[in-house]
Amino acid sequence: MEYNHSNIRDISLGKAFKAGITINIIFVTVEALFGFLSNSMALIADAGHNLSDVLALVFSWIAVILSQRQPTLKFTYGFRRSTILIALLNTILLLVAVAFIIYETVARFNKPVKIDANYVMVVAAIGIVVNAFTAWLFMKGKKHDLNIRSAFIHFVADALVSLGVVAAGVIMVLTGIQWIDSLVSFAIIAVILYSSYNLLIDSVNLALDAVPENIKIEEVREYLANLTDVSGVHDLHIWALGTTDAALTVHLTTSVQTDINFITSIQKQLAVRFNIEHSTIQVEYGVNRWENNCN
Repeated sequence: MEYNHSNIRDISLGKAFKAGITINIIFVTVEALFGFLSNSMALIADAGHNLSDVLALVFSWIAVILSQRQPTLKFTYGFRRSTILIALLNTILLLVAVAFIIYETVARFNKPVKIDANYVMVVAAIGIVVNAFTAWLFMKGKKHDLNIRSAFIHFVADALVSLGVVAAGVIMVLTGIQWIDSLVSFAIIAVILYSSYNLLIDSVNLALDAVPENIKIEEVREYLANLTDVSGVHDLHIWALGTTDAALTVHLTTSVQTDINFITSIQKQLAVRFNIEHSTIQVEYGVNRWENNCN
C-alpha cells in the first residue's frame, strides 16, 4: 500500500488515540479513588468529566476507523458521516457529565463533609500534566477534523479545570473553607458548557448538511461565476461528507461548448482553493434559464 500524507496522518492519529485513551483511563481510576478517599466532590466531578472524555476519545477513534472504510452498494459515500454522528455524541456525553456534577454538588451542599485538601492538590496537579499532554497529542489535527478538535478542546478544558481544583485545594489548606470544593464543581460545569456550545452547533449544522464552516459559499460562487465562458451559476450545493471531507454539486451555463478538460480544471481548483475534494459539475451549453445565478 502506498503511504502518502494521508496514510501517515492516519497512523499518527491512531497512536495519539491509543496513548490518550491509555493514559486517561489510568488517571481517571486514580482520580476517582482519591476523590472518594479525600471526600472531594471537585475531584470526583473532574474524574467523571475525564471519563466522558475517555469515552469521547474511544468513539472518535471508532469514527476515524469507520471513515476509512470503502463505500458499499448501500452506503455509496462510505462511512464518513459517522464522524459527524460521533462528534454529536461526544457533545451529548459532556452534557450528561454536567447533569451528574450538578446532582452530586447539590447533594454535598445539603450534607457537607470534611475534605483532605492535600489529596486534592496533588491529584489535580497530576491532572494538569495528563490533560495538557493529551491535548498536545491532538493539536496538529484539530484544524482539519471536528472530532479531533472536539478531543483537543475537551482536554484543554480539563487541564484548566484541574488547575482550578489545585487552586481550590490551596485555598482550603490556607483558610479551611470547605465549600470552595463545591464552588469549583460549579466552575467545572461552566467550563463544560462553554466548551460544548460551539461543538454542538457545528455538529448539528453538519448533520443538517449545512455548508462547512471552513468554506465560504459566496467565494465559491464568485470563483465559478468569473470563469471564462461561464454565463450563469445555479443549483450550487455544498455539504459535509464527514468532519474532514466536503462535496459540491453545481450547474454551470456556458456561452460556448466545453470539453472534459473544462470540468477537470474546475474540480482541481475547487480542491486547491476551497478544500472541496468531491465535486460534480453539470455544464449547460446555450441554455437560458431564469434561475441562472440563483440557488
